[in-house]
Amino acid sequence: MALLEAHHVHKRFGDRVVLEAIDLAFEQGRLSGIMGPNGAGKTTCFHVLTGRYRPDGGRIVFDGTDITGLAPRAIARRGISRSFQLMNLFDEFSALENVALAVPERRRRGFDMVSDARRDSTVEDKAAAVLADVGLRGKEFETARNLSYGDRRALEIAVALAAEPRILFLDEPTSGLGTESTARLADLVRKLKARLTLVIIEHNMRFLFELADTVAVIHWGQVIARGTPDQLRTNKWVKASNLGMLA
Repeated sequence: MALLEAHHVHKRFGDRVVLEAIDLAFEQGRLSGIMGPNGAGKTTCFHVLTGRYRPDGGRIVFDGTDITGLAPRAIARRGISRSFQLMNLFDEFSALENVALAVPERRRRGFDMVSDARRDSTVEDKAAAVLADVGLRGKEFETARNLSYGDRRALEIAVALAAEPRILFLDEPTSGLGTESTARLADLVRKLKARLTLVIIEHNMRFLFELADTVAVIHWGQVIARGTPDQLRTNKWVKASNLGMLA
């Protein structure tokens, strides 16, 4: 059963059509991938699905409820969380403080002093558990800016997980990662896949095809192909689009 669906979604910026009649469905408990060349509309699609952009046409349905046009915070409260292609962290805060700010009990109190979150043992314990979950145990009090690039990527995923989402969107999670960090990320994604619905935009075909149950290919603002990784390896549209060069 689809947890999140996009029905005939359109998005344009001025005269430029970025998304045209996009139809997508993300099945509960599965990992869905989105791939395509630079400028194909993938990140814009994420922005529309998670409320950052309002679509110019079509509907977004989450768990049977139309959420089209809701603000990002309202969508997040329903259980939709995401990371960004460009990392979105508080560099001057510790890893623990970054994650604590996203814990639901903390968010319900509103944004005041970060130190207040650290005095709350419940929030602190939950934040520490999430950090351990993504492989950052022992780095709770490291300042975010001092973490390695791979650890910063893991921290951003931890922030998204702290919100206790039902579906997690990851935008180009391997971007900038070396071989070892990419392997660590793959292990983390496999672990998350056992308990969450995941949607990943990714340029690294090898990474995506090893993990995804299904993949949709976006090109020229449209879904040109979809299927299992094995089906897409032989798809004529994928071959014609030279997407094999993305591996």
